Amino acid sequence: MVVQGILWILYGLLLQPEPGTATLPLLMDSVIQALAELEQKAPATEAGHTASAWLLSAQDSCAHNPLHHFLLEGQNLKTTKLDPPSLSPELQGLIVEVARHGVWDGKECGVVLASDGSTVAVEPLLAGLEAGLQGNRVVNLPLDSTATPPDAGVTFPDIGATVPDERATSPGLRDTSSDVTCADVGAVSPNVIATDLDVGATFPDVRPGSPHVQVTSPDVQASSADTKANFPTTVDSLLVVTLARDLGLNFLQGPQTWSHSLGTEGCWDQLSVPRTFTLLDPEASILTTAFLNGALDGALLGDYLSRSPEPRPPLSRLLSQYYGAGVAGDPGFRSNFRRQNGAALTPTPILTQQVWGALILLQRLEPAHPQLQGMSQEQLAQVATHATKEFTEAFLGCPAIHPRCRWGAAPYRGRPTPLQLPLGFLYVHHTYVPASPCTDFERCAADMRSMQRFHQHTRGWDDIGYSFVVGSDGYVYEGRGWHWVGAHTLGHNSRGFGVALIGNYTAELPAETALRAVRDELPRCAVRAGVLRPGYALLGHRQLVRTDCPGDALFDLLRTWPHFDKNVKPRTDRRSRRSRRRPPPTILLATDLQ
Repeated sequence: MVVQGILWILYGLLLQPEPGTATLPLLMDSVIQALAELEQKAPATEAGHTASAWLLSAQDSCAHNPLHHFLLEGQNLKTTKLDPPSLSPELQGLIVEVARHGVWDGKECGVVLASDGSTVAVEPLLAGLEAGLQGNRVVNLPLDSTATPPDAGVTFPDIGATVPDERATSPGLRDTSSDVTCADVGAVSPNVIATDLDVGATFPDVRPGSPHVQVTSPDVQASSADTKANFPTTVDSLLVVTLARDLGLNFLQGPQTWSHSLGTEGCWDQLSVPRTFTLLDPEASILTTAFLNGALDGALLGDYLSRSPEPRPPLSRLLSQYYGAGVAGDPGFRSNFRRQNGAALTPTPILTQQVWGALILLQRLEPAHPQLQGMSQEQLAQVATHATKEFTEAFLGCPAIHPRCRWGAAPYRGRPTPLQLPLGFLYVHHTYVPASPCTDFERCAADMRSMQRFHQHTRGWDDIGYSFVVGSDGYVYEGRGWHWVGAHTLGHNSRGFGVALIGNYTAELPAETALRAVRDELPRCAVRAGVLRPGYALLGHRQLVRTDCPGDALFDLLRTWPHFDKNVKPRTDRRSRRSRRRPPPTILLATDLQ
């Protein structure tokens, strides 16, 4: 209860910020520092007894989000006032800036930089922590919804699309005003959030005692993976407030949003003292990478808290472990592997039901919602299906790629040459030097900068040669990317993407997470995006150039992978030098001679 009180006090500070205060760098460490300071200053007995009442009194006008208000705040609690412990002016200023997630004129607000190099939206993270502290509550959906449930199950097209179920060992505000800052977003009236501004909707107060919606606390029952989904009768409050609601509302805007890419990345103005985060594509879906990161982190940590016995761990310690070496000493349960763990927590059939159920509940709580008014259950089911499919395939099923700006890339020299997409080859390398695998962002980013300096200053190339580089920290690092010719495989640079794994793999293999990125995730997403042909061939560097790359151990493993082209013999294979089959002669482009 003490832990929950601390979180609710922080929520109160989020909603009643002190204007004009200095602020800290927008780092997850700063958020953790704020939580630690609250935990130190809040009297345990007072926080445990009256923190819930403080949250409600702080959110008198917080009916802007009826689902959040009802599921997490709609309890009949005493209205005792609780003054929050005073925070330093710097932490107060930080809280102002992270209070609300939003996008304004290409800038994303309410986000912080974590130590693993990822950017995280704080609002959905805190929502998940709050839901987890209350337990995995299951809400029984009303049977008298404005849309009549179908007599039979609704058939979900493409419901079977999944990603490997493996666990690693609010749409934001949008505006075009250039005069609005992230501090303004944080201090905005709590009556207004993203969907309110997008569609002009306002939401009335939700009475916690409504007879139409019953709140219970049984364990969440997993949905059947059958392709025919039945009308949902319950929702999991944790998944609704972190992910399902926002997925559903985003895809309610119509089929045009279904083709928009989820997970837009961005660049910080500086990595040491980050202050401003600019999206690389401000016109893409408002469900940015940072928002989805925060939503997944909130869902994963909320699920952990809901299963943890009392006394629960302090939130500052939990977040320090999750954005560090791993929760409770488990290196697989940390932010680096949120996508793999998120896929295990939200299988496609379950998430589809949660998105559909969230839309049903929102339709019941706000019948006049302009996006939901008059929509049938079949229409809601279709929205839920497409939203979940897009999220599952385009985000969970793809590797997390740090853009060039995240690892501190130097500018490209000259003008890059565009690739003629789609390509038909994927060339696998090891870096050899650096020889040791990198297992954290700081080391991997330093390795990327070192390789770029070597390629530019010593080799005389225009940029780092590889298209992508894969670390052992759970991340892929952008080199020349999907659209520009690289300098990785002499004579073949314009025909395929060059992907290198950091390390020397002559005698040992890379980490499984790195292998999975190269074998499954990166090519699958490249095919889906149309930059790699479905029938692509996978080759080791040594099959095309006289070299030992990508190392004996790794190359022996490549031979067992799907798409490996065994007809192209290694050029280091002396035993079959005279009889080996060579690739057919081709006319080399200038860009292939590097």
